[in-house]
Parts: sequence; C-alpha cells; structure tokens
Amino acid sequence: MATDQRAKADTLSLRQRLLSSSCRLFFPEDPVKIVRGQGQYLYDEQGGEYIDCINNVAHVGHCHPLVVQAAHEQNQVLNTNSRYLHDNIVDYAQRLSETLPEKLCVFYFLNSGSEANDLALRLARQYTGHQDVVVLDHAYHGHLSSLIDISPYKFRYLDGQKEWVHVAPLPDTYRGPYREDHPNPAVAYANEVKRVVSNAQEKGRKIAAFFMESLPSVGGQIIPPAGYFSQVAEHIHRAGGVFVADEIQVGFGRVGKHFWAFQLQGEDFVPDIVTMGKSIGNGHPIACVATTQAVSRAFEATGVEYFNTFGGSPVSCAVGLAVLDVLEKEQLQAHATCVGSFLMELLRQQKAKHPIIGDVRGVGLFIGVDLVQDEATRMPATQEADYVITRLKENYILLSADGPGRNILKFKPPMCFSLDNAQLVVTKLDAILTDMEEKVRSCETLRLQPCSVKHPPGSTGPGCRAAAGSRPS
Repeated sequence: MATDQRAKADTLSLRQRLLSSSCRLFFPEDPVKIVRGQGQYLYDEQGGEYIDCINNVAHVGHCHPLVVQAAHEQNQVLNTNSRYLHDNIVDYAQRLSETLPEKLCVFYFLNSGSEANDLALRLARQYTGHQDVVVLDHAYHGHLSSLIDISPYKFRYLDGQKEWVHVAPLPDTYRGPYREDHPNPAVAYANEVKRVVSNAQEKGRKIAAFFMESLPSVGGQIIPPAGYFSQVAEHIHRAGGVFVADEIQVGFGRVGKHFWAFQLQGEDFVPDIVTMGKSIGNGHPIACVATTQAVSRAFEATGVEYFNTFGGSPVSCAVGLAVLDVLEKEQLQAHATCVGSFLMELLRQQKAKHPIIGDVRGVGLFIGVDLVQDEATRMPATQEADYVITRLKENYILLSADGPGRNILKFKPPMCFSLDNAQLVVTKLDAILTDMEEKVRSCETLRLQPCSVKHPPGSTGPGCRAAAGSRPS
C-alpha cells in the first residue's frame, strides 16, 4: 500500500480520464475519497470518520480482523480452484446447509451475485425445459446481459422488455395498487402474478422461473405482505416453473428475526433456488447458489461441466466460514433485531413530526424511509431525498436513496451498526428536516423567491409541496 497518497483532486482527475463516466460515484458533485474502513466506519484522506449506512457488503464490519486473518492465513498456504479436494469447500457447504431448509442441499460456488443469478436462470431452464421468466416491476438481479434482461430497473433504459420476460406488480402496500387498507394484499398481489402467467400462457409461452429479491431493495426497500411467497409459488409451480429467492442483499441475518429473508414468509415456504452474494464474503468476491437435488440432477444430466475458476477456492471458503463464525460469536442476528427495532422506532417518531416522511418500513437492519411531496398523493420527494443525503454526508453520515422515484432513504449498514449510531443518525436527520421546513416557511412564494436551501437545478426546493406544485417522479 502506497504511503504517499494523491491529493483528492488528482485522484478525481485520473478517474475521470481513465474510467468510464458510466462507473458513477456517490455524491458526484463532491465525492468522498475513502482510504480506510473499520467496523461501521469509513475514513477519508483527511481522517474524517463517516458512519456507513450504505454498505451491506461489509456485512460484519469493514476489515473485520477475524475475516482478514482467515484470508491471510489461507493465502499463505494454498489458493487454487475447486477441482482438487479440499476441506474448506465441503466445510463451508455443510455450514451453509445448516442455515437452510433441508431440501436446499446442493451448492454451487461463484464470485458474484450476478453470476449466481445467471446460474439460477440456467438451472431453472434446464430443470423445467421452459424459457420464460416472471419478475417484479423495478427489480434488479445483476449486470450480466442475461440479468439485465430480467431487471426492469435496467432494461427500461436500454433495449426494453424481451418477449420471454413477464413483469408483475411490485407487492408494495404503500404505493402499489393494493395498499395497507386492503383486506388481503398478499392474495391480491399473488393473483397479479397468476394473471401475468395466464397471459403469457395464452400466447404460448412457458414459465421457467419466478425471480424475486426476498425483500426488494432497489424497488424501494419493500416488505412483501406475509403469505405472498407461498401464494406466488403455487401459481408458478402450477405453470411448471420454479421459485428463485434472491438473497444477495438481504440474507445472512440482516433481517434479525431469521437468517434468510424468505423465512419471514413462514416456515411452510421453501424456494426452489436461493442465490447469495455481497454479504457472504464481507467484501471478498464470493457467491453461492443453493438448490434441490432434483434441480441439480437435471442440470447434471446435460453432461456439461459447471466450473468457476475462483468460485469455491480455499481462500474464499475460509473467508465465508469466518463470516459465519463472526455472525455467531458476536450474535449479530440478535443485534440486528435490537438495533433495527430501535432505529425503526426513532424513525417513526420522525414520521409523526415531519410530514415529508410518508412511510417508514423495514425489518432488522433493512429499513426504508419514504419521502413524499404530499401525504395524500404520496408523490415521491425525489429532489428532497437527494438534498437530505447530501446534507447527511456533510454531517459525516453516508446514506443512499433508491426506489422508482429515487426518494427512499435506504438503511442497510454493516451489522455492527450500534444503538448510538442509530441515535446520532436520526438526530442529524431530524435537524436537516427541521432546517428544510424552516427555510420553506421563510419563503412567501417559492417560484418568485427561492429558498436559501441548496438544491439541484430545476428543483423548486425541498419540502415545498403546496407552493411548488407537483412534478413528475
């Protein structure tokens, strides 16, 4: 590691010259140069300490010493591919199997979540003999070409929807067609999947799989209604397809109550394929697919080998085992329940205080704060969300916004995020929202007399709903 660091401006200049502009930065108008991480904190080149509320990859904390040690020790002995016998890969597969329902007992190891979802698609197609996929609106499942095709979050800005892809409504009880006042939103949203499947079948299409993040993240930190998965699985299985649970962002105890987010739907529900990534290696490139014997045997029947050069290497599996050890020893699943519940309660108090907060939803350390221009229409407060995360960054708190309207503040910090961190973050959020509201009230007519609040060009000012009028999300 270089002892003499470049000036931030020089680093930015080199990046702009050498990297594609499509490789975007957080806070592009004033990016942060991060040189070190520890636990739930990131440090810039000046020594500034930031609370990291974004990083669900450094699952048990940035540079956790036990994880770093496991990688280092195994690297000193051996790192090769999985065509040789080695204890680490079978030990790791056995440890993972203990966290999953019994029928999910066959494992494939890879490098990234995108690779995992691509393999899941191959497994589903080989097992069913079908080609088509049902996904949820606004879903994202990876950056490979095969996954861009099943990610409305991406394909709507590219080549559009393929004929073999079918999109069902996101089971969003705050913004979707069936909301919190519906008597049975789980059945209503599952029937939408049934309708999509029926329409596809009428066109002669055959369903291979239903892909779903167990808790849709880029779709807006959505918590599906209980019972939705089992109802959907029934419709998909009847059509000859399989249910793929994408746990890449939300698995490994993040939801607190359970090790896997799909378990929130009840003990009776078991997906046919589970994909893992990001948190599985705490920053080391590891991913995994778990499936049933039946699905695996259909894949094996082709006679074509599945091989991944680095997937399942001794170092990767040593890291994976260390992550599981830390989760258990530091009781991070229970910690996520405790801190997440505390954070949710603090945020609900802010919702009662600030009308811009339309909804607070989440479980464990997976939480979304939905900012709205108007409580009745629930119009996304997009510019306001951007303003809030910029102001939080100035207060040394890193948070991101996502969702179809880019208005959902997303909390998915490392699992060691503390009660004190939660209190500080919400205190700063409260101050920023209060400041916004004071400045809005100081403007008689926003269009004629802009507030002193800094906001992106074209915005009418944060928090200004009635005076500013509505704008497209």
